Amino acid sequence: MKSIVTGGAGFLGSHLCEYLLEKGHEVICVDNLITGSTKNIEHIKSNRFTYICHDVTKPIYFGDKIDYIYHFASPASPIDYLELPIQTLKVGALGTYNMLGLAKAQNARLLLASTSEVYGDPLVNPQPETYWGNVNPIGPRGVYDEAKRYAEAITMAYHRYHGIDTRIVRIFNTYGPRMRINDGRVVPNFIKQALTGEDITVYGDGSQTRSFCYVSDLIEGIYRLMMSDHSDPVNIGNQAEMSMLQFAEVIIEITNSKSKIVYEKLPEDDPKVRRPDIRKAKELLGWEPKVELREGLRQTINYFSNCIQFQQQSSE
Repeated sequence: MKSIVTGGAGFLGSHLCEYLLEKGHEVICVDNLITGSTKNIEHIKSNRFTYICHDVTKPIYFGDKIDYIYHFASPASPIDYLELPIQTLKVGALGTYNMLGLAKAQNARLLLASTSEVYGDPLVNPQPETYWGNVNPIGPRGVYDEAKRYAEAITMAYHRYHGIDTRIVRIFNTYGPRMRINDGRVVPNFIKQALTGEDITVYGDGSQTRSFCYVSDLIEGIYRLMMSDHSDPVNIGNQAEMSMLQFAEVIIEITNSKSKIVYEKLPEDDPKVRRPDIRKAKELLGWEPKVELREGLRQTINYFSNCIQFQQQSSE
């Protein structure tokens, strides 16, 4: 089996590459490193693994047969898509178009990595796949939300019109080793601040909620979806919902930090709630998350602690 992972040098993509290799796949990682890093894949030593530096908004061709395409390429944190709005839109539109064209040419199965952001600032909680969302298309976050909504639309169009075998996963908040320490998401933000003794910045009053899925659970769910026969979107995430204030307190407790919690203005269009309805994943895939939050956080904190120590040693 030969699989392509676009965005394969990123946080999720690199874990997926490893998982596929363990499953016996030959893996081609395609990444232009706009937000990914070769550090995430340099430990992968296998004659079944190939890295190609390429921007998927430009066509790419393969002579050998491709069986599976995992399209994960995209900026994925608020800092990334606010700094790279055009690139975010292009990879959602042109990148997905190119990968669907490759899937059509190769008669390959394609899985689109979509996001819970397609639900916007939801008016229902938890969010089922049948919910159409509450998205501001012209707000600052709209470039990511609408890029993924368009990517879903063109994926389903290719599925219906060309008969392409497609899957769509809607990924909810995920955490674990290899997240970038400065990527602006809440997990690395809080952990970095706690480990360095800085104030922990909670936006708004801290009542907005998220639910966090450990990366190994997510990757297993994604693989099960790819190997299933279900073409409609499926939520993959953890249903254990907590407020940002509660999450900050957990981070302080686990790190034994002296950091204080401070409050800043809530960013525009920041979702007030975020929790997946995963009944479909349970019923269709036999999947549900297994890693308890504190255990996953301990592994993630250990990773960031090592990163901070390395940065400090490098600057001396």
